[in-house]
Amino acid sequence: MATDIEKTNAQFEQTIAECRALFEKKLHDYGASWRILRPASLTDQLFIKAKRIRSLEIKKESKVGEGIRPEFIALINYGIVGLIQLSRGFSDTVDITVGEAMALYDQHVTEALELMKRKNHDYDEAWRSMRVSSYTDFILTKLQRIKEIEDLDGDTLVSEGIDSNYMDIINYAVFGAIKLREGER
Repeated sequence: MATDIEKTNAQFEQTIAECRALFEKKLHDYGASWRILRPASLTDQLFIKAKRIRSLEIKKESKVGEGIRPEFIALINYGIVGLIQLSRGFSDTVDITVGEAMALYDQHVTEALELMKRKNHDYDEAWRSMRVSSYTDFILTKLQRIKEIEDLDGDTLVSEGIDSNYMDIINYAVFGAIKLREGER
């Protein structure tokens, strides 16, 4: 019989596999067009996704027919894009192949997944007792922190870097995607 941690790790991996499959399909359709995103633009893209989630949570109605869970999936994938962009910088053109983009995705998503597993061990499944709306608020807080760090040109005194904030956004978005799949609000 699987332990709670083993069940959670399987859910983490299933959610990440779902995100990866979508990312690969979008790469087919658009290529790595996101390579042109400068850091502030990527932060704003993450911000509008998180704000839409919060808006839908408050209004409890979508006028375009898309729900909250796809936005959490988008936050996960854009968080991975953010980690890639931090490691490589932005480009004026699409400068990597689909295969290279997938290899970079796999590298960064593996790091994020392993961090999620370690944190879940240390926090003892605390996320399961939280509300999905709290994940949204924490993601928005992380994005505000990223904006501040960007405005300081990375010259911080004691705070974590942008990469740590991206990892936390991915983590909270995975939690949200799992709980919404399970039908929790």
